[in-house]
Amino acid sequence: MAKNRKVQSSNFVDYVKIFCASGNGGAGSVHFRREKFVPTGGPDGGDGGRGGHIIIEADKQLWTLLHLKYKKHIKANHGKPGGKQRSTGKSGLDVVIKVPLGTVVRNAETGDHLFELTEPGEQVILAPGGQGGLGNWHFKNSTQQTPRYSQPGGEGIEDWFILELKVLADVGLVGFPNAGKSTLLSSVTAAKPEIADYAFTTLTPNLGIVPYRDHRSFVMADIPGIIEGASAGKGLGYVFLRHIERNSVLLFLIPADSKNHLNEYKILMSELEKYNPELMHKDQVVVISKSDMLDKELKQMIGDTFPKGLPHMFISSVTNENLDTLKDTLWNTITLPNTDQDA
Repeated sequence: MAKNRKVQSSNFVDYVKIFCASGNGGAGSVHFRREKFVPTGGPDGGDGGRGGHIIIEADKQLWTLLHLKYKKHIKANHGKPGGKQRSTGKSGLDVVIKVPLGTVVRNAETGDHLFELTEPGEQVILAPGGQGGLGNWHFKNSTQQTPRYSQPGGEGIEDWFILELKVLADVGLVGFPNAGKSTLLSSVTAAKPEIADYAFTTLTPNLGIVPYRDHRSFVMADIPGIIEGASAGKGLGYVFLRHIERNSVLLFLIPADSKNHLNEYKILMSELEKYNPELMHKDQVVVISKSDMLDKELKQMIGDTFPKGLPHMFISSVTNENLDTLKDTLWNTITLPNTDQDA
């Protein structure tokens, strides 16, 4: 029960469904020029203003969609009607919805992928406002000198949309619950994820900046643990599998006390492939975590179980064993092109 309450009270929200209604365009004006010495002037009705847009903007300061969880109906203002002397009506005020980097937008009814935002400040019009109608002066011609009609404003768009957040990170930690992912993240970054000796300690993705040589750095994400069957909706891992899609490098963590290290790696790979086969083409690094539990002989025995074509290393977040080497490996993997994953 305590774990369920924690999930419900979490500030991390990575999926919302919102209703958006852009503004209608203002109607064009039917007006004729009337002045003291021009009692029968021609048409001068102005155009209506554009309806307000619904705009999605990427904000690098945000990390969750929580602010949209309880504000699911978003509407923009309508454009104002045109006026006399060909004056255009005021456009409806645009509504800008700010979202974290890595947000994907889909149509709720069809599921169609519309767009995704990956650059700070990037803006996309989700629901354009209706165009303002043309005033009657546009319809004057040689045979129709005094048009007594104008164009109505265009209608805005009303629809439901799904916003999904996929965490953007250079390195994504992949492993079963209690594999040591949170401990590793806290050891190599300033992040402070909750750490305890029970499954699913991590209930939300955690991000950390890993400092590297010469003032360089990269981003590491601790994704909640995957379990066998996660790709079919079992356990908590399924909810967060989408975040792995955004990681450049997958760092597989297999704990030293695993009963079958190679089989655990294969299960993890199988779950990722079932969820999205494209994940198989990502660069990956395999490490045996908690290696302070192992002596040299045990490390040799575990290493011999892995095929020669699968590089791996032993690390310990407690004793810092090979953490610098791991950083070097990850940095080189991030910065060098992937040349052998399809081989």
